[in-house]
Amino acid sequence: MTAGFSEVAAGVHVLREPTLAVNVVLVAGDGAALLVDTLSTAGQARELAEAARAVTPYPWTIVNTHHHFDHCFGNATLARPDTAIYAQAQAAAALRDRSDAVRRAAYEEMHAGHPALAEELAHTELRAPTHEVHEETVLDVGGRRVVLRHPGHGHTDADLVVHVPDADVLVAGDLVEQSGPPAFEESYPLKWPDALADLLRMTTPATVVVPGHGEPVGVDFVREQHAQLARQAWLIRAGHTGSAPPERVAAESPFGARPGLIAARRGYAELDGTA
Repeated sequence: MTAGFSEVAAGVHVLREPTLAVNVVLVAGDGAALLVDTLSTAGQARELAEAARAVTPYPWTIVNTHHHFDHCFGNATLARPDTAIYAQAQAAAALRDRSDAVRRAAYEEMHAGHPALAEELAHTELRAPTHEVHEETVLDVGGRRVVLRHPGHGHTDADLVVHVPDADVLVAGDLVEQSGPPAFEESYPLKWPDALADLLRMTTPATVVVPGHGEPVGVDFVREQHAQLARQAWLIRAGHTGSAPPERVAAESPFGARPGLIAARRGYAELDGTA
């Protein structure tokens, strides 16, 4: 990690880790700070801490947007014993009760393309969140109101968005993706459009939306991704009704055949009651 944080709105800073283009957001308040996501390994987290300290000397609260490794495996390095860590309840349960499975899944996902990273992931100490969010929680970050909201099932069953109203910034996690297509492996593609609709209700025409991966975007980008997800959901429902194989649905996906096939299989599982 070579780059530091860049300010995208008053007191709201974004750092992008280059390996997977993961975004971390730092909200600086008066005497306190908020760190949204903690990257993948202890080494990445140590560099992240150094970059954050160049912005603010104040202690931070941590938020994990969900339980995937690239957003939370740095918790143990960045949290002191008294640091509050917030996550949606299902994400907290995954990191608390199924840490070995979460670590193993991370290794399996990365070992082919990033073997050195995979080895680090396999031995990373995990720290579970200390505070669970079910629907919505409001934090005071050094006098700044910050809203943590679970907009429903989407990228996972445990996504959180982080809204900083006084800066008109919305941190979307992997509910919004800019550097590649949405990741459907643990998704709920039939419900994802509703989650994005909920997210959009928190925006204004000028809102800066920070996706889980890639460049910050505007509301028009999110609306377009919502339209694509809605079309994907319609294709899945139509294909399932007509007993079409998932491969046929994937061929028409707005995200391409490979992501479309994963989405179709997940959507069929939703309709069959097995997701």
